[in-house]
Amino acid sequence: QVQLVESGGGSVQGGGSLKLSCTGSEYTTRIKSMAWFRQIPGKEREAVAVILTGSGGTRYADSVRGRFAISQDKMKNTVYLQMNSLNPEDTAMYYCAAKNSATLSLMSYTYNFWGQGTQVTVSS
Repeated sequence: QVQLVESGGGSVQGGGSLKLSCTGSEYTTRIKSMAWFRQIPGKEREAVAVILTGSGGTRYADSVRGRFAISQDKMKNTVYLQMNSLNPEDTAMYYCAAKNSATLSLMSYTYNFWGQGTQVTVSS
């Protein structure tokens, strides 16, 4: 069973930055794509970004393109989400997700494994 552990959430003022981390077991064997999603209570989970662990290819949601960057460190079995120019609309629980197929899908139902989430709160 793949296990994902997120860290790095917290509170920040608008315009600030945060960097989230997600470490996954079996990163170099079973995991082919890793992604970040976010969710506000009462709303559907929203895709943020995805990265292919093999090629490093990435894809972003329109709402974060140019402000957020997803990256990976294979030696550390970790994927990162650098979030810049944060605004209150970015406030959400952020989840790391992984799947054993190499696609840049932003659809949550395609992901097999999920972390427990880390809260990001942006104040105005």
